[in-house]
Amino acid sequence: MAAIPGVPGDVHLEYKHFFGGAALFAEGRICMSITHAELALKLPPETKDRLLADSQAEPLRYFPNGPVKRDYALFPGGAVESDESFGQLALESIQYALSLPKPKTKLKAR
Repeated sequence: MAAIPGVPGDVHLEYKHFFGGAALFAEGRICMSITHAELALKLPPETKDRLLADSQAEPLRYFPNGPVKRDYALFPGGAVESDESFGQLALESIQYALSLPKPKTKLKAR
């Protein structure tokens, strides 16, 4: 994927509809979303905490009084410092998602 340099060619990336927006999945694991809440990246705790502490990102809540989504950093207005920074964070998001267990598939009722 040209927009995210460094992603191995054998990693399957897929965009799907997600809460009125879209989400990027890497091998079936969500790593990014863009919704009414703006752009959010799933990141390792140390990266997310640094971005929040530096006021480069905000905690993600899908609703004003909703719970904070613990693995995510929200970038209102797409406020990532540069295309290069976004590329690095996007790659880190994909790598982090790939390090997590695969989601369990739900069996369809017969």
